[in-house]
Amino acid sequence: MPTTLPAFADATASDSALRRFLHGLPGVDAVGLEARAAALGTRSIKTTAKAYAIDLAISMIDLTTLEGADTPGKVRALAAKAVNPDPTDRTTPRTAAVCVYPDMAATAAAALAGSGVKVASVATAFPAGRAALDVKLADVRDAVAAGADEIDMVIDRGAFLAGRYLKVYEEILAVKAECGSARLKVIFETGELSTYDNIRRASWLGMLAGADFIKTSTGKVATNATPANTLLMLEAVRDFRAQTGVQIGVKPAGGIRTSKDAIKFLVLVNETAGEDWLDNHWFRFGASSLLNDLLMQRQKLSTGRYSGPDYVTVD
Repeated sequence: MPTTLPAFADATASDSALRRFLHGLPGVDAVGLEARAAALGTRSIKTTAKAYAIDLAISMIDLTTLEGADTPGKVRALAAKAVNPDPTDRTTPRTAAVCVYPDMAATAAAALAGSGVKVASVATAFPAGRAALDVKLADVRDAVAAGADEIDMVIDRGAFLAGRYLKVYEEILAVKAECGSARLKVIFETGELSTYDNIRRASWLGMLAGADFIKTSTGKVATNATPANTLLMLEAVRDFRAQTGVQIGVKPAGGIRTSKDAIKFLVLVNETAGEDWLDNHWFRFGASSLLNDLLMQRQKLSTGRYSGPDYVTVD
């Protein structure tokens, strides 16, 4: 089973040690955090930079369908869109991944074979995470066996909010061990964590346990990714790399629907974590409707005309 970094071995030796470490992190200045996020969101992006940012954002999307009504046909159609987002312009970048439930991972893997687009699968009793650990691990094994390149797990928010940090830590370790070569994204459901201090603690907890990405949300609750909570997580990965040399990705998910919003998040990345994170290996958008708006804005930049939603496919 994977273990934490040697530099933090003492911090994860027991529940009390982990609690001391997490509660010893600097408190979050909520007013300052929100003010900085808002200020960075006002940055003006010129035409050439905007075109680059739109293509970069497209390449960072985890094109997602997580509905009870998902069918193999819908997943294959989504995979086709991920590989060729705009059939009228083959210079359009491919998306980073297609994200599905574990029972659809094999369908996605077959449809995406050889394309370079990753198969991401939610697991661990997504989105609530209310299941026994052996059930969660079986969920992960099924997804990996079906061809998932990436696993998006949810933490036990009840355990976290009750202060049972070691339980959450050990569960992430166990899931990481089942992932094999698949990369692990750890979802905090920031809208349920109540405070910025909790989001900072969850970020460090996930990174200590071996997350390859830390992710804001499932997209299934009222409050999902925001500039402020994403900024906070970007600060965490920046500081973690400064202390350990290990780089961790960030994925805001839910509620990011327009090109303008996506570009604001890219500015946050550049100004907080730095250029090293401006790559889909280290930053993703969990979104579906976002792609269509990016495509329409891209068409407008290339043709001078706003094409409208009738010129992009419906997911």
